[in-house]
Amino acid sequence: QVQLVESGGGLVQPGGSLRLSCAASGFTFGNYAMSWFRQAPGKERELVAAISTTGDSTNYADSVKGRFTISRDNAKNTVYLQMNSLRPEDTAVYYCKAQGPYARQRYWGQGTQVTVSS
Repeated sequence: QVQLVESGGGLVQPGGSLRLSCAASGFTFGNYAMSWFRQAPGKERELVAAISTTGDSTNYADSVKGRFTISRDNAKNTVYLQMNSLRPEDTAVYYCKAQGPYARQRYWGQGTQVTVSS
């Protein structure tokens, strides 16, 4: 059974940091590109960051470049999102997504809430 379980969300003050984790099981993690999306209330889900199967290639939304870092540990079947210099506009539910070689090989986690507020 495929599972993606996010953790690490919470309430943080502006300027603070959080590290999100997404633990994967039920599929061959190293064959899947991984990404983080977020969805704020009343807004569409948007791509935050993505990482290739080996971790050699990453890309980021302009709004988070220089503040967020995506990484993965294929030995632990886990992808991370280090978020620094958080802003109130980063408040959203954050989801991890796994994408395999075929379009149908697409899985989502249940999401973790990140709230940036003083």
